[in-house]
Amino acid sequence: MNMYLHELKALRKSGGGWACAMIALAALFLSLYPSMVSDSADFTSLLEGYPASVRAMLGINLEYITSILGFYSMVFAYIALCGGIQAMHLGASILSKEARERTADFLLVKPVSRARIVSAKLLAALTVILVTDLVYFLVTAIIASAVATANYSLSMFFMLNLPLLLIQLIFLAVGLVASVFFSRLKNVLPLTLGVVFGLYMTGALLAAGPEGDIARYLSPFQYFDSIYIIENNAFELKYLIAGALIVAVAVSVSYRVYIKKDVHAV
Repeated sequence: MNMYLHELKALRKSGGGWACAMIALAALFLSLYPSMVSDSADFTSLLEGYPASVRAMLGINLEYITSILGFYSMVFAYIALCGGIQAMHLGASILSKEARERTADFLLVKPVSRARIVSAKLLAALTVILVTDLVYFLVTAIIASAVATANYSLSMFFMLNLPLLLIQLIFLAVGLVASVFFSRLKNVLPLTLGVVFGLYMTGALLAAGPEGDIARYLSPFQYFDSIYIIENNAFELKYLIAGALIVAVAVSVSYRVYIKKDVHAV
């Protein structure tokens, strides 16, 4: 418990910063909604000029673009990108920071198993992500209600936001497994940005192609189609399973490798 609370205290500032950043980004986009609705015909006409592949890459669906949920589903991709960076950075740093800060020898001589060390750090990272997402959802729900020009379903708004948490869980697990193999990185930011932006662009480019359904498996950002969620009030099961498998395998490998590996202090 002491280790969990220590990690939580160390991560609280970064969690608050990410929550503020995502809220600010969402507020910026949502503030544009009323003016977009007032000029919806011109706005829709402009988007119709984009090639279908480009609209697919940007998550634009002309049928729903004028509703608050449809508009939010278009801009949500950028929120998910921020959340992915936060989660990947957390996962990549919570174990590797002991080697970078030369505190590994101090930590590992404590009468605590390595499995408990990983569990405490992972639980702290999960707590930060959950609190960040909860604050984000509550604030953005208030903002969406303030700018909406018609009634909308709050439960559907919640479902559109839930993929943020699911994407973060995937990247947290990916970052965690990366940290046990690259534990002596001096800076995890290049790894974080490279993986997250690489998968984001891969998904955006390939999902718009002829093999879109298969290509979607390559990027967690493509696992949750907002328009599918709006139309079916559900997630696509096959991609939920794919995400769960990634998390389970990555976390299992992380535990196994960290428990057995030689951890150097420098």
